[in-house]
Amino acid sequence: MANVYIVTLPLVGIFLGWTIRWLYARYQLSSSEQKSLRLKQDAVKDAEQEKKSILLDAQNQIMKERRQLERENRDRRNEVQKYERRVQQKEDNLDKKSATLEKKMFSISDIEKSLEKREETVADEEIRWQAELEKISGLTTDEAKKLIIQSLENEAKHDAQALVNKIEQEANLTADKRARDIIITTIQRLATDVSTEITVTSVSLPNDEMKGRIIGREGRNIRTLETLTGVDIIIDDTPEAVVISCFDPIRKVIAKIALERLIADGRIHPARIEEVVQKVTKEISQTIYEEGEKVLFDLGIHNIRPEGIRALGRLHFRTSYGQNVLSHSKEVAVIAGMISAEVGADREIAKRGALLHDIGKGLETDGDGNHAELGAELCKRMGEDSRIVNAVGAHHNDIEITSIEGIIVQVADAISAARPGARRETLDNYIKRLENLEKIAMSFDGVEKVFAIQAGRELRIMVNNDKIDDQKSQLLAKDIAKKIESELKYPGRIRVTIIRETRAVEYAR
Repeated sequence: MANVYIVTLPLVGIFLGWTIRWLYARYQLSSSEQKSLRLKQDAVKDAEQEKKSILLDAQNQIMKERRQLERENRDRRNEVQKYERRVQQKEDNLDKKSATLEKKMFSISDIEKSLEKREETVADEEIRWQAELEKISGLTTDEAKKLIIQSLENEAKHDAQALVNKIEQEANLTADKRARDIIITTIQRLATDVSTEITVTSVSLPNDEMKGRIIGREGRNIRTLETLTGVDIIIDDTPEAVVISCFDPIRKVIAKIALERLIADGRIHPARIEEVVQKVTKEISQTIYEEGEKVLFDLGIHNIRPEGIRALGRLHFRTSYGQNVLSHSKEVAVIAGMISAEVGADREIAKRGALLHDIGKGLETDGDGNHAELGAELCKRMGEDSRIVNAVGAHHNDIEITSIEGIIVQVADAISAARPGARRETLDNYIKRLENLEKIAMSFDGVEKVFAIQAGRELRIMVNNDKIDDQKSQLLAKDIAKKIESELKYPGRIRVTIIRETRAVEYAR
């Protein structure tokens, strides 16, 4: 019995365990299905809600677009209606215009018919009167036409000649004014600095003891310096200064620079003097070439031979009446370029000829020709244009001018030399000239006060109102101008201005 229990109990336990496991698995499966079912139901429910939401949004969008389309269609219908109304109005206007034109065409047709009838009548009358005129005049129609043509031709020639004479008179009257305007415009556009130089220059000394060192033992230092440079060194009682005198500006500059360097160095003896003078001479030679190149660069002129450049550079150290010749030549070139541009001449030829017009002054030659001839020969050797050679040789009327550019060079040279401040005049001569101007004006009866202004280029004259009337003022101005012309020498011209003052005085009592 016990064995039966032992065998039976494990079997029963296994069966119970399997049953419990089966029931638990069945329970687990049932729970998962329920959960899955719930998820499915939730998903279906969410899908339904999403579907409803999408359908609602789609309906709203459709309604919105429908309203938009309706508004656009309504606007288009309105525009089409407006366009149709305008087209209708234009058609109505065209119909009206067409009707008006038809009426006018009928009227024009009637007028043309009337004119044709009148033309026929006039033609008949013309033939009749033509016959009468031929009978009265004794001339045929062709002969009458020839007489009329000849008369008109003579009249036209007379009118043309009168017009030519009038143009020539106006040209003669305005030529001087035009020339003055061109020159005045050129001078007003010109702005250059003017520097004046003299034939002597001084060198400052640190003390008076330096004078003895410059003179040297038995004067050998000063003799060596004067011999090497070709200048005169004047040592007088002027404190702490010596004077260098020479009419050759290049030698004067070389002597001045050499002396300044010797003074600064302190070693002054013949060998040192010769060394310094040679070095300074070489530097000045280089400076001469550089100055020539500089002025050519400033003016935009090219293709000048080296000998011409050196001759131009030497003008930097030359003066004419205190006016630097290279600055004067550059100024003349600028003026000539402006004038040639105004009158339509060859600007480059005029500028080149103006720059080279005084180049003869920069030549190192022992020839006896004047600077215009020497300059023309140099330009010819350098292969310059024949107009430039003529302008250089003729700017002082030594030869005949053969081109308008030569005339422009001559005019520009005169303008540069004569304008105020260009050339130096001594103070005494300047004051004396002004005094003579005032004395001449004061010598006339009725003149009360005289003022020389504008550097002596204008006289302002105050006259007595009781003695000089308006008519006498004009005569007085002419008389004073004539007397100045006959008694004085002066550059340019002097303007005489008469001032007559009328005063009306009354007292209130």
